[in-house]
Amino acid sequence: MNRRRMEAVLTVFVVLVSIGVHADRLTILQAPDFVSFRKGDYPISGEKIPDLVALTMGFSVQEDLSWPGLQAGPLFQRPRANVLVVVRGVDSLDLPNSLASYHLDNPVPFTLDSVAETVHSLFAEDTPVVLQLAPSEERLYMLGKANAVFEDLPVTLQQIRTRLSQDGSVLRALPLKSLSRNAEADLLFLSEVQVLHDITALLQRHRHLAKDRSPDLYSLELSGLEELSRLYGQDSPQYRDATALLASVLYKFGQDVYGLYGNSSVVEVVTVKAFEAPLTRKSRSILESKQVSNPGSPYNLAYKYNFNYAVVFNIVLWLMIILALAVIVISYNLWNMDPGYDSIIYRMTNQKIRMD
Repeated sequence: MNRRRMEAVLTVFVVLVSIGVHADRLTILQAPDFVSFRKGDYPISGEKIPDLVALTMGFSVQEDLSWPGLQAGPLFQRPRANVLVVVRGVDSLDLPNSLASYHLDNPVPFTLDSVAETVHSLFAEDTPVVLQLAPSEERLYMLGKANAVFEDLPVTLQQIRTRLSQDGSVLRALPLKSLSRNAEADLLFLSEVQVLHDITALLQRHRHLAKDRSPDLYSLELSGLEELSRLYGQDSPQYRDATALLASVLYKFGQDVYGLYGNSSVVEVVTVKAFEAPLTRKSRSILESKQVSNPGSPYNLAYKYNFNYAVVFNIVLWLMIILALAVIVISYNLWNMDPGYDSIIYRMTNQKIRMD
């Protein structure tokens, strides 16, 4: 009986250890010195990732993020860009020299729409770069200068496959090993790697973007590993080779973006085995309207809430109160006016009548 209990305890312990080692992660690849992350066992919920991105960019959030992993920084410094890469189909990647890594609790789907709305509302005149992209789902949203910079970025799977056959393709530069050039799932994964390569190439061509005062936001979602895991299995050589290849590509991608923005950008990688709920979003074509006032509305409506709302509300409110009081006072004085004493019009009219 005691032996069975000991075996059960050891089994539970091994399961807990394996869960702790193989769990969804948030990894900080790059960050400037004034954005400080504390190393340690500080799990964070998936739904708090947008708030974390907003705080690293110096924006306020509706609810305080009581997470000790992010330390308070200077008030008058903000990173020039924030790049978040979500990798589906793997719980962790071997990313060397990362600044910090944290366990991800409650891996629910999330978007950076609220952060993009904040960037657009605060820096609308500076037209910052806002790019949200999921190549496997052909989902693209661009705002500001991103429309001009990334208009040549391949969006659909057909465009990306055409790009893979052109000069400068990753098929000729990276070791594919067990990955095939003809398999559908393999091409999907390689197309995502190609998009990462093209983004850094376009940023190198437009280096002036990193010198303006408006912060830029990039949100990329990669699901090629998820398809490889579903088709070949996690123990397959294709999955292992793709995982190692993506880890090296992401590390180089983080270094390139960090250097292009003058060592003033935050690069995060979220690895999640599978989201707990499906995420449905509408895709946008690169040929659609380049500027919309509300990215969350398909009808080009205005924002429901703006940071100047409180100021405008107080101005309108007190102006209406002052005008209402002025009308009441003027009306009262006119009602109690003595025409023979208070009004020069009535006085002159009365004298004219007497002279006649």
